Amino acid sequence: MRVAYHMMNSPVGLLFVARTSKGLRYCQYMDRKSLKRMISSHEAELPDATWEPSLLELKSVTEQLESYFNGGLVEFELPLDRDGSEFQLKVWGALEKIPYGETRTYGQIATAIDQPRATRAVGLANNQNPIAIVVPCHRVIGADGSLTGYGGGMPKKRWLLEHEASHAKRLGLQGELFVATGQEGRRGRR
Repeated sequence: MRVAYHMMNSPVGLLFVARTSKGLRYCQYMDRKSLKRMISSHEAELPDATWEPSLLELKSVTEQLESYFNGGLVEFELPLDRDGSEFQLKVWGALEKIPYGETRTYGQIATAIDQPRATRAVGLANNQNPIAIVVPCHRVIGADGSLTGYGGGMPKKRWLLEHEASHAKRLGLQGELFVATGQEGRRGRR
């Protein structure tokens, strides 16, 4: 298997993005990790992979991320190469259905996948999401409306949610930030 990768700067720090022939496999915060360390962290799940740097192959990913960070993109249109358990794939699919500028609770996600008692398992699957931002795990909050754990750190989660809320308002999308109700706001697309 061949994996093309690239490192890009963003308002929330350096991002490691990588894709296979099937689609985007990783969008992860580098924090203080080197490229070598990022790649080696995936060697166990992709032992036979050939890793090659390629901005060209990740151009659509970087362009959509840049547009998202500039407030011009509310819904990613990228093929994804998800790899996880059946439960994780259900959770990640439910995350993608959370509208831009809105939030859901872990309990609401558990109910959405027909496993209402699996709130903690939803939290774990959320934490193990390898495609941050594009699969919006940052849009999941605590039952009381508070910000809770985020693999990228709470400052990044807060920034992403505030960024989306401000642009959703500007774009005329309705939805409330940090509201743990099950009500769906009207949603627009751009």
